[in-house]
Amino acid sequence: MPRERGQKVVATNRKARHDYTVEDTYEAGLVLTGTEVKSLRAGRASLVDGYAFIDGGEAWLDAVHIPEYNEGTWNNHPPRRKRKLLLHKEQIIKISHKTKEGGYTLVPLSLYFLDGRAKVEIGVAKGKREYDKRQALRERQDKREADRAISSRRNLGD
Repeated sequence: MPRERGQKVVATNRKARHDYTVEDTYEAGLVLTGTEVKSLRAGRASLVDGYAFIDGGEAWLDAVHIPEYNEGTWNNHPPRRKRKLLLHKEQIIKISHKTKEGGYTLVPLSLYFLDGRAKVEIGVAKGKREYDKRQALRERQDKREADRAISSRRNLGD
């Protein structure tokens, strides 16, 4: 059987980009059990409540929901267990210093397969205030309206 090529996105955390200002992103591998991988390959996961943290020089991903595998047996995995992230030591140290600075957190942005291996994109993020969120929404709406006006002017000119 040929090996998988390319990227297959399993889950994205769209709310994270709304609630946080993402400053740095890192790609990390995941330590998973067999039934977790099978459940992910079926395209089932949720990053909504998930977060990452550094503990004892290791990176961990917690509260990410990977549902039980339907065809699994009695040794199926717990859906919301703590999972180890695979990062380089320098990256872990850099992330640790940033999060200890204060106001920063680690948020999972997307979960995907890259050439057959499960990866998670985590972001070092700072929480947005409520007025920042409204400002971002307003800017996006203004840009959309401007684009509509430009395209309607172009269509009239034809």
